[in-house]
Amino acid sequence: MILRPLLLSLLLLSASLSTAQMLVINELDCDTPGIDDLEFVELKSAAPFTALDGYVLVFFNGSASGGNTSYMALDLDGYITDVNGLLLIGSTSVVPSPQYLIPANVIQNGADAVAIYEGGAEDFPEGTLAFVDQTLVDVLLYDTNDPDAPDLIAIFQAFNPNIQQISEGPGNNTNSIQRDNDGTYFTGTPTPRQLNDGSGVILNGLTTKISQTMYDEGDTLHLVFNTEQALTSNLTITFSLSNGTFTPADFTGDTSLTILAGQYSATTIISLTDDALDEGDEVMVIRLAGLPVEFLVLNDNIPIRVVDNDFQVAPFGTPIDPTYGVVTSTQPTGYYDGLNGQSGEALRNALQAILADPDVVRAQTYADVIDIVKEADQNPENSNQVWLVYLEEGRPKIDIQTTINNTGVWNREHTYPRSRGGFDSIAADTLADGKDLYWPTNADSLRHANSDAHAIRAVDSDENVSRGNQFYGEYIGPPGTLGGFRGDVARSVLYLAIRYNGLEVVDGYPEGLIGQFGDLATLLEWHRNDPPDDYEMNRNNVVYSWQLNRNPFIDLPDLVEYIWGDSIGYTWQQPLSTGAANPKPVGIFPNPAKNQVHITGIQAPCLVEILNLQGQTLSSQQALEDISLDLVLPAGMYFIKISGQGETILKRLVVN
Repeated sequence: MILRPLLLSLLLLSASLSTAQMLVINELDCDTPGIDDLEFVELKSAAPFTALDGYVLVFFNGSASGGNTSYMALDLDGYITDVNGLLLIGSTSVVPSPQYLIPANVIQNGADAVAIYEGGAEDFPEGTLAFVDQTLVDVLLYDTNDPDAPDLIAIFQAFNPNIQQISEGPGNNTNSIQRDNDGTYFTGTPTPRQLNDGSGVILNGLTTKISQTMYDEGDTLHLVFNTEQALTSNLTITFSLSNGTFTPADFTGDTSLTILAGQYSATTIISLTDDALDEGDEVMVIRLAGLPVEFLVLNDNIPIRVVDNDFQVAPFGTPIDPTYGVVTSTQPTGYYDGLNGQSGEALRNALQAILADPDVVRAQTYADVIDIVKEADQNPENSNQVWLVYLEEGRPKIDIQTTINNTGVWNREHTYPRSRGGFDSIAADTLADGKDLYWPTNADSLRHANSDAHAIRAVDSDENVSRGNQFYGEYIGPPGTLGGFRGDVARSVLYLAIRYNGLEVVDGYPEGLIGQFGDLATLLEWHRNDPPDDYEMNRNNVVYSWQLNRNPFIDLPDLVEYIWGDSIGYTWQQPLSTGAANPKPVGIFPNPAKNQVHITGIQAPCLVEILNLQGQTLSSQQALEDISLDLVLPAGMYFIKISGQGETILKRLVVN
């Protein structure tokens, strides 16, 4: 009885070692200089052209936080090793081109492990503890000059009692870990898709060359195919360009050509179709197929951007070139009627009852927010782009971040940072299931703040990292910003503080207090000096079509003053309007002002007066529409009084 566990371990070890002769981890490059886009794993089979159906490659995190559990599993079904018995796994940046493509910079380089098992990726969901049984085929423990991971070593000693953790070298090294013919490992210059001892079939490398990586519809491009050595016989090359929405209807030209014997090169011409469809920018991908086994593809799966010239231009401006009064609010008739006659806490509660009505309001997934933002933050100057908050420029919608690489891509920015609010994603948030599938929600559903599109904006990924979870006031935007985003983000944060219980906006920078965000004084200043424009109203309308609630501080910007500003405690009444179903609220900006103040939202004859604190009229002017008033006044506080149609509103004005 005592010997049975030992006997079982020896049997497992024997079976594993026998299987390992058939398929092994031949080479690993887990860390490369720069952004780690050249990392790869290479497998080797005992015989060439071996089908790898029924195998899975699993990556384990041996750090204290990783707990020796899996973070990635790759099914090997459908893959076949090459003439030298090799299968290369890596990103499109790796040369020669891998047979199995994975995103760049996903292989971790701490005290970790990579293992081959019999089975499938479904057997290794993220967080699966490393183990040894009869399905384990081979394993490599590795690091980059990190301390050993004793627990991870102990686990895999049941597979190989002499197993060691192999160091590739220091961080940003130029080495790889390679398997010698005796089963030991050494480090050296990487040799992807080459046998580590220099033997094997000498392959003739084939390179695809193209002069640029971006073309417009209607352009013509020349694809040049070069071999490293002159051919001894004709070579026919066949390739495809289709990828996603880019189809054969989007181009003309030959996708099959021949390099003649004795030659090195051949060229084909592809013409991009200039259609009248607004499809957005697309990416075609050059993919080679069916080459003879003696040829090695040095680059493949080459992405080429095709810029659509059929974009639409909106009738309203961007946040840095704003327009007012063009976009009409889509709020239903009477949407805010429940606020009339309310003040103080009762007004706040009445507003929350609208924004968080459990019988009406919907919560979408965090993945759905991508689709919402693509529409809500669409660049008014180009419908194929999103408008980036903070950076204040357009970027193609297609350039959303999908890997760890931040450069030149965009992602989703929580204006109220998740770490400050105490909300985050759950597994179901990864599914984009569309407008008509949603969660019920209420004022206590704080987790849904994670996917509330009123407070999520398209942002440059690098700038998202730069902002981090800083409070506004600490963070004011990148150098040279024009600040067209400031009122927008202020209103989104203030909205969230009303919409969800557990969130509030306070003065200063409340470090360490989850659910509190600052700086209130900064947000009020930004709100007053950057009033809602057409871009923001359009955004409000788009988000409303998904969530069935609105940001009231865009529709009724004066509400901010009644809850946080100069009118706290005063009774709210709907602002002056023309009686239209969706009136544009009256606004004044900038405020504080110096030489001039602009008044927007006037849609009917009215009298505009400037009053001092004693109520004396200093100037008056009739207005039929939006106007600008020149200010020749000493610094101080004043009121602007707007009267018409039996209604009067009073707005505070500060003159610097």
